[in-house]
Order: sequence, then C-alpha cells, then structure tokens
Amino acid sequence: MEIEELRDLVVNVLDDMKATDVTVLDVREKTSIADYFVIASGTSDRHVKSSAEAVAFQAKLAGEPPLGVEGINEGEWALVDLNGVVVHVMQARVRDFYQLEKLWAVDAEAAEKLARERGQ
Repeated sequence: MEIEELRDLVVNVLDDMKATDVTVLDVREKTSIADYFVIASGTSDRHVKSSAEAVAFQAKLAGEPPLGVEGINEGEWALVDLNGVVVHVMQARVRDFYQLEKLWAVDAEAAEKLARERGQ
C-alpha cells in the first residue's frame, strides 16, 4: 500500500468514527520518523480509545499492521504508529495543551537560524 493510501485510510476511519478536527501534517521535510502525522480529537476517553483501535484494526485488515499502539488504556492521548503514518487521537483539552500542529509547523531552516543566533 502506498503511503498516501494509508494516510487516506486513516482519515476515512477517523471520519467514520466521528473523530473531530482531523488534521494531516506532512512532516517528510521535518523528520525521518514518519511521512505524515494525522491528529484528531475524541470527545471522551472511550471515543479516543475506540477511534485509535478502529484505525489499528482497519490498517491491519489492509495489510499494514501497526508497529505500536500507545495510550489506549488511558484514553487521553492514543498513538498508533503505522510506520509512515503516525496517528494521534486526543481529547480536546490534551490536544490544546500540546498543540502538535504548532510544534510541527516550525520551519526547520528558521529554527536552525534562531538557534545559531542564540548561540546554541
């Protein structure tokens, strides 16, 4: 399965599970750990758990079993690592606190320039 197909599968599963504010971040130029991050919000711990479990299950059915799944038991922030696509399903307050979209929106060249200017 192509990485874009896997990304689309994840987005469709999250949509089917009624996850909210689904965001896809292309991180190919920023990190080697994944090509895409998919971030979504769940309305409760049960919703976060079931959404993440559905993503893992459907990916496995499509021949792309997860490398790992974290946070399912707690239900505040679940992570499903599908190798090229990393899925974060969070409760809204946790998502607001960590603001992953802002973290990964930082331009790598601008960050390096700022670090040099600060002598780091």
